[in-house]
Amino acid sequence: MESGRLVGLSTAPAKISDGDLVVINGMIFDGVSDGSVPGGVRIRDGRIVEVGPRVTAADDPADGRVIDAAGGTIMPGLIDAHLHAFAIGLTGELQEVTPRTYVGVKATRRLSAALARGFTTVRDVAGGDPAFARAGVEGLYWSPRYLYTGAALSQTGGHGDRRGPESEHCLHGGHGCEVVDGPDDVRRAVRDRFRQGAHAIKLMTSGGVVSPSDPLRVPQYSAEEIRVATEEAGRRGSYVAVHAYSPEAIIHSVTNGCRTVEHGNLLDAEAAMIMKQHGAFLVPTLAAYEAMRTRGAELGLPLVAQQKNQQVLDAGRDSIPTARAAGVPIGFGSDLMGDLQDDQLNGLRLQADVDGWPNALRSATSVNAALIQRDDLGRIAVGAVGDLLVLSGDVFEAPEVLYDESRPRTVIRSGTVCFDG
Repeated sequence: MESGRLVGLSTAPAKISDGDLVVINGMIFDGVSDGSVPGGVRIRDGRIVEVGPRVTAADDPADGRVIDAAGGTIMPGLIDAHLHAFAIGLTGELQEVTPRTYVGVKATRRLSAALARGFTTVRDVAGGDPAFARAGVEGLYWSPRYLYTGAALSQTGGHGDRRGPESEHCLHGGHGCEVVDGPDDVRRAVRDRFRQGAHAIKLMTSGGVVSPSDPLRVPQYSAEEIRVATEEAGRRGSYVAVHAYSPEAIIHSVTNGCRTVEHGNLLDAEAAMIMKQHGAFLVPTLAAYEAMRTRGAELGLPLVAQQKNQQVLDAGRDSIPTARAAGVPIGFGSDLMGDLQDDQLNGLRLQADVDGWPNALRSATSVNAALIQRDDLGRIAVGAVGDLLVLSGDVFEAPEVLYDESRPRTVIRSGTVCFDG
C-alpha cells in the first residue's frame, strides 16, 4: 500500500464517484465464506466486474489505479448498523442543547473517522436529515454511505424522554429523539420521516441505559402505536428498528411487525424463537457497554446510567449465542456516544469473542447488508458495489490487522480510494 494518509483530513474532500480500480495479490474474504482465498478484485464504474486468481494489473487500462495487497486481506467494506453521528455527548442531551452548526461539524468528523476505519456504510438510528446526507454525497466531507432514520420516536417517559422524574420542563421535538404519543401522531411522524428521505424508522420500545426515569425491562408503546409505524414503513418498502432490551419488549415489538432489534441484551430462548419466526434481526452493540464500563465515569456518565450499564453488560454477551442457537441473523452495531467513538472496531473483537471471528466478519458485512436491504453491499462478488477494505495481513490468522486501528489499511468506496494508511 502507498504511504498512508486520511484523504478527507489532509486534503480537501472530494465527491466519491464511481471509479475504476484493481486490487491484486490478496487473500479474498467475500463476506460470506468461512475463510479467504487468493486472488484479486477488478472494479469498473464503481461495481465489481471480476474476482479471482486471474485478476492482474496487466489487463488494466493505463488510467486505472492498481493496489498491490501484498498478501494481505481484501474484504468488503464494513457496515455499522447502529451508529450515532450526532451523539457528541454520552447521554444524548448535549446534542439537543448545542447549536446545530457545531453538532453538524462534529458529526462530519465522526463519520470521516468511521470511514477511515473501514466502515463504508453506516446506519444512523437516531438522527440525520436530507441536508446533512446531501453534504456527504456532494463531497463536502468524506462520508460513508449514510442511511438515516431521522429522530427516533419515544413515548412520554420512555427511553428517548430526557427529562428526569423531577423535571417540569415541557419537552417538544428533538433532533436525536422526539416524544410522540398516540397512533395518529405516530403515523404523522413516520410519514414525515419518509418525506425527509429516511431509510427506516426507529422506535424506543423499552427502557435504556442512559434514560433517567424508565425501567429497563418494561415494554414501551402500545401494540396499536407500533403497528401504525410498521404498517406505514411496510408500504414504503422499509422497516422499523427498535431499541429493546428485555424479552417482553422484544416479543412485543416483533409480533407487531418490527424488523430489527437493537441491543437485545436480555434476550432469552423464547424471545429468540419468536424473532426467528418473524424474520427479525438482532443488532448487538457490545462496544458501547464495554466502553461505558471502562471509560464512562471519567467522561461524566451519570451514576444511574453506570448502574444500568452493569446490568446489561454481561447479558449482552450471552444474548448472541442465544440468538445464534435459534437461527436469528446477527448483525453488528457500535452505538458509541461522545468520545467513546474510537472503540468502534473493538466491537468486532468483542463480538468475535462470543460468536467466532468468521461470524463477526459476516455480521459486519453480508448480514448487515441483508438487514439494510442492500444485497449488493457487504460482499465481494461480480455485480456488487466496489466497497473494499484492504488490510496488511491475513484477517483470519491475525484479526488484529482489522480491529487495531493503528494497523495499515486502504478503504475503497465505489471504486474510489478514500483512505490509504
